[in-house]
Amino acid sequence: MEPAAYKISVAIPADHKDRLLDEINDSMRQIYPGYDRVFSIAKTEGTWRPLEGSDPFIGRTGEITVEEELRIDFAVKAEDLRNVILAIRRVHPYEEPAIDILPMIMWKDVIGP
Repeated sequence: MEPAAYKISVAIPADHKDRLLDEINDSMRQIYPGYDRVFSIAKTEGTWRPLEGSDPFIGRTGEITVEEELRIDFAVKAEDLRNVILAIRRVHPYEEPAIDILPMIMWKDVIGP
């Protein structure tokens, strides 16, 4: 059985946050009745080394990069998952954004309405 919802987590440079949040919000039906643009945002530090043939937004080929980022977490209904991932890809500046997708159990599914 497919989960009814997923928890998405993605890191992004801080100056791209608002555009990403707007794009995600516009690409999905709201999961929490009466609320939209529901996100959790935490400061984080990402690290990577671009390899030969890559086209990094930040950093240089062969050099380790450490960069402050924001980690954006949110819930999405299963039927909106594809639209949300496409929205992230449209506005995310990284060539290969790390997008974590985890099956989620909604709390109302545990205790009822």
